[in-house]
Amino acid sequence: MRYDNPVFRIMGDRGLLVELGDKIHPEINQSVQELYIGMDLRQIQGVVDLVPSYRSLLIVYDPLRISLDKLQHTVMDVFWNTDRSQLPQPKTIRIPVVYGGSYGPDLEWVAGFHHITATDVIAHHLEPTYRVYMIGFTPGYPYLGELPVEIATPRRETPRTMVPKGSVGIAQRQTGIYSVESPGGWQIIGWTPVELFDPKNQPPSLLTMGDKVRFQQISEEEAIQWRS
Repeated sequence: MRYDNPVFRIMGDRGLLVELGDKIHPEINQSVQELYIGMDLRQIQGVVDLVPSYRSLLIVYDPLRISLDKLQHTVMDVFWNTDRSQLPQPKTIRIPVVYGGSYGPDLEWVAGFHHITATDVIAHHLEPTYRVYMIGFTPGYPYLGELPVEIATPRRETPRTMVPKGSVGIAQRQTGIYSVESPGGWQIIGWTPVELFDPKNQPPSLLTMGDKVRFQQISEEEAIQWRS
């Protein structure tokens, strides 16, 4: 449910969590994006950082420069007076993926868990146009939703200590792409040669909150050519 008004939660002496709903939903996430951009455009003195997520916005602030009361009033003003014409138009990005084998070591397990074939898993994963709900976990890592219920799958019981950069994973109704080599507990079904994060670029992340993603199946040979 989307809340009629923001719900404030105090996070220590420098953090204010602004909740806009109680579940993962595109409309709630859109409201978070609007509040995030509206607050960012205001360049409010004393606001140190803004961290958007699925259904909330964390505001890190300096209490010596802005009071909690004033910050809450500012949030309410932005919430009710966002100029939606200033919101960026979402990009639609196609992400090529090699599925299965050494590139997707959990693909067959996911298929067995749902009593379908690996080809069915791939078809379901390719079907949606996914929304980028947020960027997090590691720099440039996109949380994408929502995965079809036919392949909604629990995380691994034992996370891997290292997941290769570019790995495409699924967990519950989410899918995501490991932007850097890191530990991780999602079910890995494929791999993409696309660079999701480059600190030399501006912005450094290929995807941003609100963008759309379509996956496209490619062969191992095509992936090698992509990188060459």
